Amino acid sequence: MFFPPFLLFFFFAFLFLLFFVFALVQFGLFTYAFSKLGIAPEYLFSLLFLCIAGSMVNIPVRRIRLENEPQDWEVVSFFGVRFRPPRWSPRKEMILAVNVGGAVIPTCLSLYLLSQAENPVRILLALGVVSFVVYRVARPIPGVGFATPMFIPPIVAALAALILNYHWAAPTAYVAGTLGTLIGADLLHLDKLKLLRAPVASIGGAGTFDGIFLTGILAVLLA
Repeated sequence: MFFPPFLLFFFFAFLFLLFFVFALVQFGLFTYAFSKLGIAPEYLFSLLFLCIAGSMVNIPVRRIRLENEPQDWEVVSFFGVRFRPPRWSPRKEMILAVNVGGAVIPTCLSLYLLSQAENPVRILLALGVVSFVVYRVARPIPGVGFATPMFIPPIVAALAALILNYHWAAPTAYVAGTLGTLIGADLLHLDKLKLLRAPVASIGGAGTFDGIFLTGILAVLLA
């Protein structure tokens, strides 16, 4: 399944943010920081770029029958972001999917960083903090899913990383922010999906992708 998580304006805004930070790295400002991450700068930004491109790819995993007649939306707005839901096909059936850019790639990178950590317990504590906060602030958006305010996950992840694991703040912020957003906003709300009347419920897509992507960028800046 292919559809963008946002309208084109936000898609290009994320691209601009990505290349702006990449330019700073090329000037050598974050070379030492990336060496502490254990990943070469060019590889990390390739992964972040794949997250943007992969945000349009959703892997269907389950079909959920709906009792009520679904509603069609042309454009849905949430927390200042505009999103165009995909069309229903077939009616009265929701598709549960996993977003490649917002779930698969960030999870793989987070697990890699977690495996390289000297003190994974501190990262797991930060992950628990972010998951709890995101779970509390996530809001059901009809036609979209459970969305979070764009800057709350990265800010909470940054603070948790600096307090709980200062000497490994950047990887901790990335792991806690990405996995915490997925767990708090998506996985902990799976039992409420039928209430959303959305054609596609994408884990890591739509309203949670922005938090996941911004958290990845913030982890780089925190280093």
